[in-house]
Amino acid sequence: MPAAAQAPEIARAPLDLGVFESVIDGGLAERLAIGLVILATDQTLEHEFRELIRIPGVAFYEARVLNDNDITPETLRAIGPRIAPTLDLILPGVKLDVAGFGCTSATMTLGEEAVFAELRRARPGIACTTPVTAGFAAFRALGARRIGLLTPYSRRINQNLARYFEDHGVEVAAVATFERQDDREAARISLASIEAGAKRLAQAPGVECVFVACTSLRVAAVVERVEAATGVPVTASNHAMAWHCLRLGAVADRVPGAGRLFELGLA
Repeated sequence: MPAAAQAPEIARAPLDLGVFESVIDGGLAERLAIGLVILATDQTLEHEFRELIRIPGVAFYEARVLNDNDITPETLRAIGPRIAPTLDLILPGVKLDVAGFGCTSATMTLGEEAVFAELRRARPGIACTTPVTAGFAAFRALGARRIGLLTPYSRRINQNLARYFEDHGVEVAAVATFERQDDREAARISLASIEAGAKRLAQAPGVECVFVACTSLRVAAVVERVEAATGVPVTASNHAMAWHCLRLGAVADRVPGAGRLFELGLA
């Protein structure tokens, strides 16, 4: 015999429970909202900021700015006019407390004040930082006047970096490079290579702090090991900028495992 026909299901309207009460809180960035302009080719900065900024009520948001893979003074200068439109993309209509531009070599090529002017075209009056600005603030906090500089850049760019530091009162006692001028390769320099290079610089005569320049280099994971092995404080582009963003935003929390700098306030 044929199977009995299935009775069609009767559609029922969902049970309407009305409007629930809700409370508006301060959101993820209740204490501090950071906006970051990051290079399109950068593979590292966001990862390191997640490692270093793990404080309740503090959040960072980012947008990427077009850049070339090859790191030359010409390609770095071309980034300047793109900074403000990129920051404009981050949370339109929502307050940001601090803005950061994530490129060490472009900051030195353009100049810090020129970068700040671009950031403030998008967010007037905002507190600003860059890896270079943060580096200077870190050296003051650490009491370091003579640094060891480690980069992936060409010797030409290294000369410009050293000159920039020295023009601003920081002596470069020793300098070294991995000479990886393609940003995609710089991001793949191994942690072991960076750790070994930082240790060698820390042992150079007169070095009071090691600064690893370039947001593509992974440094946060090795800072404590190098400091423990050498007794010399270590910071880097991402490391210093994460710390400086917190301190500019009046967040004084210590971050365990992040090295000596994250125990300090602004000097």
